[in-house]
Amino acid sequence: MSALVNTKGHQLRLAYDCYIRFLFIGSALLMTVIIFAIIIFVGQQGLMTFKEVGLSEFFMSSKWDPSEGKYGALSFILGTVYTTLLAILLGAPLGLAGAIFMAKVAPPWLREVMRPATDLYVAVPSVVYGFIGLTILVPFIRVHFGVNIGFGLLASSVILAIMILPTIISVSEDAIRAVPSSLEEGSLALGATRWQTITGVILPAALPGILTSIILAMARAVGETMAVQMVIGNTPQIAWSLFMPTSTLTSEIVVEMGNTPFGSAWGNSLFLMALVLLILSMVMIVIMRQIAKRRFA
Repeated sequence: MSALVNTKGHQLRLAYDCYIRFLFIGSALLMTVIIFAIIIFVGQQGLMTFKEVGLSEFFMSSKWDPSEGKYGALSFILGTVYTTLLAILLGAPLGLAGAIFMAKVAPPWLREVMRPATDLYVAVPSVVYGFIGLTILVPFIRVHFGVNIGFGLLASSVILAIMILPTIISVSEDAIRAVPSSLEEGSLALGATRWQTITGVILPAALPGILTSIILAMARAVGETMAVQMVIGNTPQIAWSLFMPTSTLTSEIVVEMGNTPFGSAWGNSLFLMALVLLILSMVMIVIMRQIAKRRFA
């Protein structure tokens, strides 16, 4: 009797495993269909822009004036790239330093306080960061850097760098703590100092996870809207310095999407900007992954 019960229980578990497997496959297929549907819709609507706007004008001109039929998006594309890269350059070293401190330097009681605080840091709405940048950072830049206005690349990049810190810290710390303790103990046993062990053994071993944190942070920086829109200046011009106001693809879409009739050249150009933003983020992620593959090939 017990053997029969065990057999039925085993068959039931196999059935559950089969159902769960189909559920996961179905969920993955559903998400794939949704993503491709979004890409196809945005792409089809955006590519209709070229019926009225030339390819070279959209990508090579910075003249954006829909009232005159000018749809040059070069300044928005460059603004997105500059802001993202500068935010990564500012945020990645600080985030990595924080991860090293929490994983290998901070006492356990301090880490137990800092890790939840870092996780809660992610929940702060982006508009709060933008408001702080608008009321504190922009006046600070205006006064201490001797510029007429504080809006521009520097303000938006600093705000973005602060916003991506929790992602870099959390993922990098997990990667550092996942390094086998035998590597650290072996390095110390061979006479290496604590910092030599961290920089020469632990960080190289954890580098794939660190690069993953930078990729995730880059993805957030590329798509961030409200905080950037509040401090970048929203001016359709190419920024030739850190203190010039400019605009990004996301901020320009937010500013103008409520005023554009659907199906017009103006509205289609915003869809095309969204498609360019999607492609741009994918290209950046692919580049980072290729760098990681070459590093560990």
